[in-house]
Amino acid sequence: TGYLATVEQLEAARTERTKVLVFVSPSNPTGAVYPPELVKAIGQWAVEHGIWVVTDEIYEHLIYGDAQFSSMPTLVPELANTCVIVNGVAKTYAMTGWRVGWMIGPNDIIKAATNLQSHATSNVANVSQVAAIAAVSGDLSAVDQMKVAFDRRRRLMVSMLNDIDGVSCPEPFGAFYAYPSVKELLGKDIAGKSASTSQELSALLLDEVEVAVVPGEAFGTPGFLRLSYALSDEDLIEGVSRMAKYLGQAK
Repeated sequence: TGYLATVEQLEAARTERTKVLVFVSPSNPTGAVYPPELVKAIGQWAVEHGIWVVTDEIYEHLIYGDAQFSSMPTLVPELANTCVIVNGVAKTYAMTGWRVGWMIGPNDIIKAATNLQSHATSNVANVSQVAAIAAVSGDLSAVDQMKVAFDRRRRLMVSMLNDIDGVSCPEPFGAFYAYPSVKELLGKDIAGKSASTSQELSALLLDEVEVAVVPGEAFGTPGFLRLSYALSDEDLIEGVSRMAKYLGQAK
């Protein structure tokens, strides 16, 4: 399915207690990008059932190939009064340490969120605000350059992962993550040790070959690993090569 939830799956999961849908496209951890027709269908489903949507658009500019970013409330205008958009400068502009983001939504929701945020973390540092304004008011030429590198590393990582027996990695079309399945490796002997869960496998990779990955358990989907290709080509090749050499011993 390319890690894309369908309206039918959402409807099957909906109960009378369902109040909010958190929608993330491009997705962390999978890198999946929802096509416009599916974004629209999900938005219409939410409107039909009176479900609020919180849509995380922080990876909106990091898309590859023929993928297309779509903002749900622009495709489903009737969702405007029951939708909150969250975004920030961390990913698109490589400003993860500056801690600047924003929300767009109905006035009463934004007012309540502002009151909560002001007491929880006070204000964003002045220098961070000025830097963020410079980022969002400029063009995307630097982002386009980053995307060329991300795209190259994306294709390289997916190819290398799929060359490992027992690892299956769908192609991600957004963000900067790959999310391979390692279910076939669980329970197998790997150099005298074994892992029954992806969390245990991630610990083995860290201990045995010093490669850090995030287990699927962190995202509610055991049996997978999240890897990031937001690093140098050399480090990517070294890291995945270490994984391949180690996991290649599975039997």
